[in-house]
Amino acid sequence: MLAKLSRMLSSELPEDVQALANKLFQLARSGDPRNLAEYLDHGVDPNLKNHEGNSLLMLAAYSGNEEALEVLIQRGADVDALNDRGQSPLAGAIFKKEQGVVEKLIQAGADPALGQPNAIETARMFGQDELVQRLEGHGA
Repeated sequence: MLAKLSRMLSSELPEDVQALANKLFQLARSGDPRNLAEYLDHGVDPNLKNHEGNSLLMLAAYSGNEEALEVLIQRGADVDALNDRGQSPLAGAIFKKEQGVVEKLIQAGADPALGQPNAIETARMFGQDELVQRLEGHGA
């Protein structure tokens, strides 16, 4: 059921499944990474997305939850999964000035050329010239 969650409307989901999904999304944002790891280790898809197409990893990145981000990366979450607005986790982390998250995503192989605006464009918008140079040299 949780594998299909991102394709279903919340009105189609039983209340208990909605509650679990909300708990998982909250764990990605700010919860205990050990709890998140336990759910993932018991079969929750590390690429689970909410109704806006935000993956667990996107929510962790955007919220600056480095520990949850690490748990998700270790369990195979897609570091390049775009949300429904075409935004990447890396660009989101740059926008939110989450430097630790940016570093983890770069180390995990996030593509700085994906998304709209992409990570390079986002860094440029915010005057992060050193990061722009680094990302451009990353293979973009």
